[in-house]
Amino acid sequence: MNPPNRRVSTMKFGALAAAGLFVAGCASNAPQDTTDPAGENAQAIYDLSWPIFAIAGVVGVIVFAVIAFVVVRDRDRGQPIPEQTHGKPALEIGLTILPALILIGVAIPTVSVLMDLNDTSDTECIVNVTGQQWWWEFDYPVQDGCGGITEPIVTSGQMVIPANTNVLIRGTSRDVIHSFWIPRLNGKRDMVPGRVHTLRMQANEPGIYAGQCAEFCGLSHANMRMEVVSLDDGDFESWKANQLEDYEPPLAGSQAATGEATFIANCSRCHQINGLTDGDGVPIVSRPDQQVYPGAAPNLTKLMTRNTFAGASWDLLTESSRDGVVGCRERVWEAEPEDFGPLYLEGVTDECLNEVDLREWLRNSPAKKPMYADPEQLEETDGLYRGMPYLALSEDQIDDLLAYLLERK
Repeated sequence: MNPPNRRVSTMKFGALAAAGLFVAGCASNAPQDTTDPAGENAQAIYDLSWPIFAIAGVVGVIVFAVIAFVVVRDRDRGQPIPEQTHGKPALEIGLTILPALILIGVAIPTVSVLMDLNDTSDTECIVNVTGQQWWWEFDYPVQDGCGGITEPIVTSGQMVIPANTNVLIRGTSRDVIHSFWIPRLNGKRDMVPGRVHTLRMQANEPGIYAGQCAEFCGLSHANMRMEVVSLDDGDFESWKANQLEDYEPPLAGSQAATGEATFIANCSRCHQINGLTDGDGVPIVSRPDQQVYPGAAPNLTKLMTRNTFAGASWDLLTESSRDGVVGCRERVWEAEPEDFGPLYLEGVTDECLNEVDLREWLRNSPAKKPMYADPEQLEETDGLYRGMPYLALSEDQIDDLLAYLLERK
């Protein structure tokens, strides 16, 4: 037997651990905090959860109290086994009807909220969302909504929407089942290959709202993230105009021009940059369907207008504050709603570029984000890579690519 003081210490440790887990679960200002709704849909979920949680809590307290009472009252004192009798029909019927009434009381508001969340008749903007291993593609089709979009816009990692606007998400997947979840804006929606699932998204005010794939989808499931960026109407129009601007080639003879050639030679087979042409002026169109298993790769046309890369797994902005100077990421993420738009539209500048992670990615992306890129496993994917393969770029090539990509904004 353990000494009494050891048992007491173990109990104290257990109590402290439980308290720590409880406090950690209640942390505020978390980027994926379901208890901090930022849109009407998430607010409806939040408003529903607390009454149900209260009912469950009361039922739980009663059940545990009855169990404790019975255990204490009828504990073994060496007495003979009590006489066995049949149950009491009235009590049994009552204890059957009461839980049924509680479940009906919970089901009615739950079904009502679910029906409201599934209603997309009031949406004013359309975004096609496609999940794949392991990143999200966002495609804005030509439409009258979203203030009018005259040419398709394709991006990844960050979905940009106008604030206070009901956005219709039409989601699917290119490979396995993924689950799209922005906790502060709405609940989860599975994205299933061969099907189109709809979801309404709305944010009350400008800002960035983090999300996570919520369905295990392979080796880098934990690295499959996404963000929704909400902008006021004026800033959203500026974002659209920038996305549709004509391609500007780098200055001849510059390092960025060398980077453009490096990009064409090593990256353009999978990654599209709209307006990019070869030496003869012929448009370069990527063919990821011939290179990678899902048949698509992120469009990098305006890469530096986004804050993240590689499935939103890493930031393009430097993160930490130094010597009292606020880090670039913090400056954007913690901006007040009225200040957020201009800061986000600045894009990634030379001073704010997170070179460390981006260099590591270009140097050896499979080592940074596991993607089944081992050539020995290509038989499983018909000879095509799942994710970005190792390109064996030299440090000079990486320098040139960074110079070129920094101009993509």
